[in-house]
Amino acid sequence: MEIHLAVLGALAFATAAAGALGGLGGAVILVPTLVLLGADPVDAAPLGLLTVAAGSLAAAPVNLSEGVVHHRLGVTVEIVASAGAVGGALMASSLPAAVGARVLAVTALAAGVAGAVRRGVRNPPEPAFSAERSGEWPGTLAGAYVLDDGVVPYAARRIRAGLALMGLGGAIAGATGVGGGFLKTPVMAEIMDIPIKVAAATTIFTVGITAGAALIVYAGDGRIDVHAGAAVVLAALAGGRAGAWLQTVLPPEVVRRVLSLLLLVVSVVLGVRGA
Repeated sequence: MEIHLAVLGALAFATAAAGALGGLGGAVILVPTLVLLGADPVDAAPLGLLTVAAGSLAAAPVNLSEGVVHHRLGVTVEIVASAGAVGGALMASSLPAAVGARVLAVTALAAGVAGAVRRGVRNPPEPAFSAERSGEWPGTLAGAYVLDDGVVPYAARRIRAGLALMGLGGAIAGATGVGGGFLKTPVMAEIMDIPIKVAAATTIFTVGITAGAALIVYAGDGRIDVHAGAAVVLAALAGGRAGAWLQTVLPPEVVRRVLSLLLLVVSVVLGVRGA
């Protein structure tokens, strides 16, 4: 089914904004939506990855200015996730459409459940760190960020378990084009004890690297539509910027609940479609 470029652009803008706002990555919404509109999962996957890469690039300046991106943590998880993404992309061409739909259904379900059960502020401000500046602590997987009138210190825990799940997220990202952010943000927040705001910002900042690794494979196979890709990138650049800005003014809990409901509905429809 041919999707008009204007419709594709509107979907890319909306999903990139939602992805930057909720820390999930917009492709986890865009790819299932394109499949529901009749696109082949194999064709939708590279468009989803382009949305992730462009949205990440656009959101980065806003998140960096607030000091909530942890570079060392991001690089650590991306080494594992990018390796998984390349492997997933290599397997994508042999993935039947029905199987792809089922994989996307499980992916959307996982993202919806993760968003529904994830808590808001897990790490309270500590008065002893009131003079600490927002940002990462050099040479460590720890740091601090400003929350309201206080400062929240944090440090990564259960790193091996977190990295194992990051590799799984990267493989799904490469195979289905969903970006992997749906798993990275909750893993960092719930498994590695990183504050949700830092986890979301670091995820959005780094998912572009995972997407770029998988896109190299797709480009080598000639599976990226130039016109559709251009429309997606331009729209996602604007959407990612808008979503990052909205993250500073809207409660993330509200956004996560809405996204979770949408993803759960999409997972059910895709599950029926792939049956």
